[in-house]
Amino acid sequence: MSPLQRGGAPKRHSLKQENFLAAVPGHRCWVRMLDNSSEAPANLSSKDLLTVSIPPGLHREPHQCRRFRQPQWQLLDPNATATNWSEAATELCVDGWVYDRSTFTSTIVSEWDLVCDNQGLKPMGQSIYMAGVLLGSISWGFLSDRFGRKPVLSWCCLQVALANTGTIFASNFLIYCGLRFLSAFGAAGIIMIPATLMVEWTTTRRRAVTVTVLGCSYSLGQMALGALAFTLRDWRALQTAVSMPFFAVFLISWWLPESARWLIITGKPERALQELRKVARINGHKEATKSLTVEVLTASMEEEVASVKARRSVLDLFLVPTLRWRSCCMFLVSFSQMISYYGLVLDLQNLGSDIFLLQVLFGAVDLLGRATTTFLLSFLGHRMTLASFQAMAGLSILANIFVPQDLQTVRVVFAVLGKGCFGISLTSISVYKPELYPTTLRMTADGFLQSVGRLGAVMGPLVRMTRQAVPLLAPVSYGVTPIVSSLILLFFLPETRGLPLPDTIQDLENLKSAAAKGKRQEVVITESTWF
Repeated sequence: MSPLQRGGAPKRHSLKQENFLAAVPGHRCWVRMLDNSSEAPANLSSKDLLTVSIPPGLHREPHQCRRFRQPQWQLLDPNATATNWSEAATELCVDGWVYDRSTFTSTIVSEWDLVCDNQGLKPMGQSIYMAGVLLGSISWGFLSDRFGRKPVLSWCCLQVALANTGTIFASNFLIYCGLRFLSAFGAAGIIMIPATLMVEWTTTRRRAVTVTVLGCSYSLGQMALGALAFTLRDWRALQTAVSMPFFAVFLISWWLPESARWLIITGKPERALQELRKVARINGHKEATKSLTVEVLTASMEEEVASVKARRSVLDLFLVPTLRWRSCCMFLVSFSQMISYYGLVLDLQNLGSDIFLLQVLFGAVDLLGRATTTFLLSFLGHRMTLASFQAMAGLSILANIFVPQDLQTVRVVFAVLGKGCFGISLTSISVYKPELYPTTLRMTADGFLQSVGRLGAVMGPLVRMTRQAVPLLAPVSYGVTPIVSSLILLFFLPETRGLPLPDTIQDLENLKSAAAKGKRQEVVITESTWF
């Protein structure tokens, strides 16, 4: 094996981070005669010592989880075979493990020995993280509809920054998982709120462009993560590097304007007017502030405000027929998208040997796909773009079933193609999803959809664990579910291209009147924002 060090005790040295933070390095049992230079026989090479100390495992490589109780000197005989020793002559790694440090100097796997009998702790940690995202999706969606987008976003940034930084000082795996749960809980809000806030500040014509730019920044982050992981091979150093930007984002978030739509709908026209005027000054449209008054805002949305006072219950998502039908369909779409997406992107080590290059490649194709989304949305429509590329992602995964394992290049091509299609569909759903729900329930609905999606994210790695028993279950599941959901999108959900955001439930029940009223409302916002 490559340069190895004993890993029997801990030393001081976003979910895609798990590909690097929790990478499983090559490992074998620690053996005193082999790894303590003072006790190693001078007349034997390290290869000979390895032969008599560690039994062979898969592919005749040193066994990862067992060692010989006593040196098997007879194995140095050129004519020795596997019958010269038995399973009874071996034991578990009672003194710890030695890890390959050639790729990563340290990961959480080598830090806390999450191998062999403890290898189930790694997926457990991933499930805890996903559980945090799931609960956060429900909580932050409701809280942001209750208290506003901006304060909830700021809190989420601070929580992620502190929790991520705290993991650097974790003394054991249990504390690490607890801090990752808190980080995931806050990250759910950071995933949800910016897209909704940007959509609510953007006019219909520029909505797709705005969300596409946001999606491209996500892709650039993926590429930067691959470069950072290549440079920083120690998990604590990598975690420090990805934690610091959240402190900066926390400070920047206080500069962001609150959603004027939300402020008006919730009966705070004075604050909405302040935010509109602030944005107008930032965008160089000071003359627009003269026509912006509380009376104008109140008059433009008088009917909507009255409607909100009449009914604002979360139960409307399930009691109102229009919302119930849309929610059920979108639940399936979100679930299928996430189970396939995370089943693909969290399995980089099985796609190729250079996971750094794969991460950057995934980010690059994701960026290319997202950058073309604006054109696709305007050409195909919001619903058709989402459905078609979700189906193409599923077909790419299914195609890999027929590619032999030794054709790694072809497998990577299909995986990268699938990743690119997922990039387009994720951007499309960020545009399409807010257009299906009224302003007062938009973040709450997004929270529920995110939660269902996170259930899919939890299921993705779990389905992959069945690979040894049922090899085809995982790829077939990852491929079929997005295809089925794309058909549901096409047959049961409406096209929303060119329509303004609905502000009330009544807007959804009468799309024509919603479009007319929405255009009038957007005149007020467009004059001041020019987004």
